[in-house]
Amino acid sequence: MSKSNYAGIPDEFAQLEKAKVVLIPVPYDGTSTWGKGADKGPEAFLAASENMELYDIETATEVYQQGVFLADPVLENSTPEAMVDAVHKATKSYIKKNKFVTLFGGEHSISIGSIRAFNESFENLTVLHIDAHADLRASYEGTSCNHACAVHEASQTTNLIQVGIRSMDQIENSFMDPEKTFFAHDMVQDEYWSDKALDLMTENVFITLDLDAFDPSILPATGTPEPGGLLWYETLAFLKEVFAEKNVVGFDIVELCPNSTSKPSEFLAAKLYYKMLSYKFMEVLASDPYDNTFDVEHAKKSNLTKFQDSDE
Repeated sequence: MSKSNYAGIPDEFAQLEKAKVVLIPVPYDGTSTWGKGADKGPEAFLAASENMELYDIETATEVYQQGVFLADPVLENSTPEAMVDAVHKATKSYIKKNKFVTLFGGEHSISIGSIRAFNESFENLTVLHIDAHADLRASYEGTSCNHACAVHEASQTTNLIQVGIRSMDQIENSFMDPEKTFFAHDMVQDEYWSDKALDLMTENVFITLDLDAFDPSILPATGTPEPGGLLWYETLAFLKEVFAEKNVVGFDIVELCPNSTSKPSEFLAAKLYYKMLSYKFMEVLASDPYDNTFDVEHAKKSNLTKFQDSDE
């Protein structure tokens, strides 16, 4: 993967020391079972980002001026377990540096590592999972680090809220909390679904967003598209509320499988990422200091110590 500044931003906004945001690409596609190509997602996303206008009309901001550091990609792909460990380690290292850490995959299994790192670092974490698929299997095809298992661990260790679900295996009912699951077919009939989801969230929220949450009419380039998905403005309205009312501590976006003959999907992904940053920092001056509220004491006493890297 070629390395340059995120979105072609000037060097002064792309240095780790000054940037508030870190973007970690994870070009991994080791366990996907249908449409391959998620490993090409980060590069396509970055290429599309270089062709965006960097002024956001809705928020009247240029969020890149907060600083966005493009980290080295996580390239570990020897086993799913090794990849998850590598993502966990990279994510945790930048959280400790007081950065707003974001990731772009890659298939959804990368989120096992990112969620693990955030759960060790922030107390009483909500994981907001926006997806077409439940991804709650304890194990699939011989590993618990499969894309079909992306939020199983989160279901056991965090306050997991699932939005947009419209495809699952019967066995996943064993791990699903129906009070915290918003099925697509119910959402279309309930104008208050977003308020209900917000009421279920704790203060600290990590967002994991699978691009197949969107309807394939606006984003077809994903490995497992499902009809009946979310549309652009309803998704942005919900995300804007989450960022306004909660402390979003980080997010990842996954499952872009770029199509060499059609660019809209990757451009949507690029705009979505930039929109989410814009919502996070819309009330923050570029000159303001940033505190990611990393909780050292929580990290030390975390009940997930078997996953922790050593604290430096």
